[in-house]
Amino acid sequence: MSLDKLKLSKRLHASMNDLGYFTPKEIQSKSLSRIIGGHSIIGIAPEGAGKTTTYVLGVLMRLKYTQDEAPKVLILAPNEEKIAEIVDRFLTISKNRDLHIMGLKTSGSIEEEIEDLVRGVDIVVATPNRARAMYLKLGLNLNRIQTFIIDDAEEIVKQGMQTPVRELAQSCGKVQYLAFSTVEHEKLHFMIDDFMPLATLVEAEELSEKTTETHELMLYQVPNFTTKINLLNVLMRDDDVFDKVVIFVNSRLTAQKLSQSLHAKNGEVAVLHPLFHDDAGIDDISDFKQIPECRILIIANEGTNDIDLSGIPFIFHFEVPEATEVFVRHVEKTADDEVIAITFATDIELPEFKKIEQSLGKKIPVMPLPEDLIIYRPSNNSKEKNQVDESQGGAFHKKKESNSKTYNLGAGVKAKMTMKNKKR
Repeated sequence: MSLDKLKLSKRLHASMNDLGYFTPKEIQSKSLSRIIGGHSIIGIAPEGAGKTTTYVLGVLMRLKYTQDEAPKVLILAPNEEKIAEIVDRFLTISKNRDLHIMGLKTSGSIEEEIEDLVRGVDIVVATPNRARAMYLKLGLNLNRIQTFIIDDAEEIVKQGMQTPVRELAQSCGKVQYLAFSTVEHEKLHFMIDDFMPLATLVEAEELSEKTTETHELMLYQVPNFTTKINLLNVLMRDDDVFDKVVIFVNSRLTAQKLSQSLHAKNGEVAVLHPLFHDDAGIDDISDFKQIPECRILIIANEGTNDIDLSGIPFIFHFEVPEATEVFVRHVEKTADDEVIAITFATDIELPEFKKIEQSLGKKIPVMPLPEDLIIYRPSNNSKEKNQVDESQGGAFHKKKESNSKTYNLGAGVKAKMTMKNKKR
């Protein structure tokens, strides 16, 4: 597909060609016509997929240059580095000396910026907190805003800036809303659904052309750390299936806490190189493989390399590794062993998980949560919270033994597990 299909103005088409863009990205071909048409959209695409360039082109196609003092476009970004990138992208693509765009600082004196805004700008780029502070000081006029854009929405959510985003959006009135994120999750919708409930969802995938051969992979999406513990306890109840399990976490402190939160018999859980001498631990994974009663080994990613996972039928990533290559090293198929690798991820971890999928060149299936899983919901009532978040591992209750195997692993995996048990 060529740039001609995007129906850009001659000036923008020539500018994109000069910059070396000859074919549009998937997110651009799917969403640009909607943006130019004035529709509100939620654009979901991985990092580097062209989301910023997409709305820059859309804004430049729609923007009418006037001498109006009030800005017509407000763009919210998570940090000063992203603000500078957005401003540079507009100036590079537009090549228009009459374009007045201003990136607000993240801190410091507001008075100087108010003076610059009063002189007249077309586009304002700022963090939600800075834009809100400027608005409350009457320095940012939102009465003429036509397009309200949230870039790197997942990072804005991660930094806890949802409230100023909602307040600014509600102050703009009826405008075109554009939200771009690497992931779609509950926390994103909690931030934007009030002011853009009818927005069109546009998704694009930019997976690696090379597919990595891996063990069978699964993903459980859960809301928080405590629910992860509850889910792990639900799955680990079936000691016939989960007879040898390695669980990866990101730090030794988390490994120590997790070992204390699992509902297991004495001797079933150990930590590799434990943080404290009093913790049940081992110094070599080969020892774990040779101890029949020890079925769960927790390993911290920090300072741990070249772990021999051969002969381990189940690998869990309780936390998404901070480095993609660590995950790939754990799950890459190097032998004929039948291994299932299961990952737990919260909404905040999903952006990093998307990078892993990009690197692997494939999507990882999302599994339904077990019906009897207790979803931990933090409560303002301290008494209620104590009742729910007990036993160090959070809300969890034991079911009758006859009805304890209620996890959802998929028919194919269950069949493999059945065959595995028959061979024993």
